[in-house]
Amino acid sequence: MVDTTISNLGECKYKSPLGLNVKPAKEEDFGFVSESEKVRFSHEVDIDRPAVSELLFEKAGPRENIFFDPAKTRAAIVTCGGLCPGLNNVIRSVFLCLHHAYGVQEVFGIRYGYQGLNPAVGEAPIRLDADMVDRIHQAGGTILGSSRGNQPIPVMVDFLVKNNINMLFAVGGDGTQRGAQQITEEVKRRGLSIAVVGIPKTIDNDIMYVKRSFGYTTAADMAHEVLTCAHTEAKSYPNGIGLVKLMGRDSGFIAAGATIASQDVNFTIIPEIPLILEGEKGFLETLKRRILNRKHAVIAVAEGAGQDLLAGAGGKDASGNVLHGDIGIFLREKIVAYFKEQKIPVNMKYIDPSYIIRSVHANSEDSFLCDQYARNAVHAAMAGKTGLIIGLWNGFINLPIPLATGKRQYMNPDGFQWNCVISSTGQPIRWG
Repeated sequence: MVDTTISNLGECKYKSPLGLNVKPAKEEDFGFVSESEKVRFSHEVDIDRPAVSELLFEKAGPRENIFFDPAKTRAAIVTCGGLCPGLNNVIRSVFLCLHHAYGVQEVFGIRYGYQGLNPAVGEAPIRLDADMVDRIHQAGGTILGSSRGNQPIPVMVDFLVKNNINMLFAVGGDGTQRGAQQITEEVKRRGLSIAVVGIPKTIDNDIMYVKRSFGYTTAADMAHEVLTCAHTEAKSYPNGIGLVKLMGRDSGFIAAGATIASQDVNFTIIPEIPLILEGEKGFLETLKRRILNRKHAVIAVAEGAGQDLLAGAGGKDASGNVLHGDIGIFLREKIVAYFKEQKIPVNMKYIDPSYIIRSVHANSEDSFLCDQYARNAVHAAMAGKTGLIIGLWNGFINLPIPLATGKRQYMNPDGFQWNCVISSTGQPIRWG
């Protein structure tokens, strides 16, 4: 049985200063959320099938009674891992919600990820104010800086205690959230009243029970633009091939989303589907037929695809991610060698925009999403909820961190989105 229970620091003795309706007049009106309100795992019903026990998540949102006294609360925000569009938006919205909505006067930014929670290696935190966050949402990156990997858990908790931090907002992917869970467990072991709340950040869109993490749509937008350029290059030369390597370590959501948006991609290669190069139904023969028939081709490949075909770098990075070999360079060399052997001249254009698509500022859709994630994270922390990440599953939910980090979210090769990719590209459903 999946446990969706959210941990609480204790009794909520303070009235929320938000001034919302306790019982909204209509379901769609915004008001306080009661602890009895849940979000269904599935919103679909099959009337021909018997009812089964249903998975329910705790609904995110503001509570009428809160755990922390805003006048005595000190909060901290940390951004970890790779860059992602929308980091500054989240920082800004967390600060504004704490400061304006709840009246929290002291909000600190932790410098360069979890390093900033270890005085031996990190820089001192900075105190955020309205002027500092005023325009940061218009820039990419994070004004706090970032890094990968954890620091010693007891040291980080000591830092929070020494600096009288009552709540920590951890903005990052699954590695960051695993670190947040370890901090939560150490806080609980010591019997401390410190709330730890995660905000899901990854352009790969691969966090469980998070339909869309912030940064994904901006990354897909940027990837779309690159694919358009690759298409222009490919069509401008005889037998032109535009090969674009996109981010997607274990999941192909960026490559698939950008492909559907572009409608100019002919082959999309993702980690979830094994890449077979050789044979009549293999990728190279299929590409050859495309070149002979249409004189150009555009290929989008996710960075984690085809890893069984090449020797990976081995080991893991500081965030615990498996280091992959470079599928883009490998595929470029294989394609060039194959067509040379076939005595078919091709014009290969290889593009790797990985760090470009993640370092830009958030688009409008992501900016809106960032604000919602940030405000729901603040509502959860003020209510004394801890060890959770804000999820997005038929609405915003409070999700225990272990559920979010237990496994990755992958694209379903038999699902609707991949079917859209196949319909757009015309490529085989499977290789080989």
